[in-house]
Amino acid sequence: MNYWSDGLDLLDPYVPGEQPRVNNLIKLNTNENPYGPSPRVIEAAAQAAQQGLERYPDPLSMALRETVATHHSAAGLNSGHIFVGNGSDEVLAHAFRAFFVRGALPLVMPDISYSFYKVYCSLFGIETKQVPLRKDWSIAIEDYLAIDPAQCAGVVIANPNAPTGMALPLADIERLLQHFSQQVVLVDEAYVDFGAESAVSLVQRYSNLLVVHTLSKAWALAGLRVGVAFAQAGLVDGLTRVKDSFNSYPLGRMAQAGAKAAFEDFAYYQGTLAQVVQTREHLVAQLALRGFEVLPSKANFIFARHPAHSGAALMAGLRERNVLVRHFAKPRLENHLRITIGTDAQAQALLDALDAVLAKAA
Repeated sequence: MNYWSDGLDLLDPYVPGEQPRVNNLIKLNTNENPYGPSPRVIEAAAQAAQQGLERYPDPLSMALRETVATHHSAAGLNSGHIFVGNGSDEVLAHAFRAFFVRGALPLVMPDISYSFYKVYCSLFGIETKQVPLRKDWSIAIEDYLAIDPAQCAGVVIANPNAPTGMALPLADIERLLQHFSQQVVLVDEAYVDFGAESAVSLVQRYSNLLVVHTLSKAWALAGLRVGVAFAQAGLVDGLTRVKDSFNSYPLGRMAQAGAKAAFEDFAYYQGTLAQVVQTREHLVAQLALRGFEVLPSKANFIFARHPAHSGAALMAGLRERNVLVRHFAKPRLENHLRITIGTDAQAQALLDALDAVLAKAA
């Protein structure tokens, strides 16, 4: 395309999970919360839609930031520690531009993780140093501590990791922060609510720590697009500088009001979280009975393989039976399925469909 900017043809964009336009599919491929948001969210967003849409929203999202800070008051945070954006992907993009464009120095990351990290590196011209996961799919902190911090631009870790769902203990995150003390360590905690330890509690102690959350998973607000970052003032200022050079009004009135209402209904959030975790553990046990190998997950999804069947064949068989899961046609990943945790009824429908697929292949 002659009109494109230089290098645009070299980008390999992120490919999101399928958003089907077919009725009656059981959608277990994009890690959404099956229970929907608190009714207070719907009420608050509706009220915001009726008042003031002709005016720009608060560019600082101050009321939302104050509410988020109150929610994390045990960590000693205030609104100055909080940054919000249009989904955590936008927050991540701002962070990559703000902190990791450092000449030819590479950004350190796992070789298998959230694939948007490599997309952002390509977009912003950042080199990468990809640290292989161990054979058991774990992130081994010792492999990172062997890297010379002066020879890298920073570190990005998803915890729990995606697509494995495996999580690091907080002590390992601290070891990273101490080793890479002169670089930003970005901990992407999109799935932390489902059983992992959050590094938000470390923000006051480490000026190089940036923690990113999304409201798309545990808070069931994927359609509202709200992401949150936690850091000391210097990093928040860097994110704000990029934001205001790109889009100074990233969150609309409905998103700000709805997200604020979600944090104010903590009991609802806790209830749906508990249900997802309970269903996850039941599903893991049932898959094991059917011969699947399932990695230990602290997320709202599981990563599983059957030693006798290819991942692509299982995915196709499930799709024929109106069950949608995620398959990655990439080395090491191709025989696995990433399965979102749905309702109990959806989990049973998945198991019934798998029984049919396995029986047909026998």
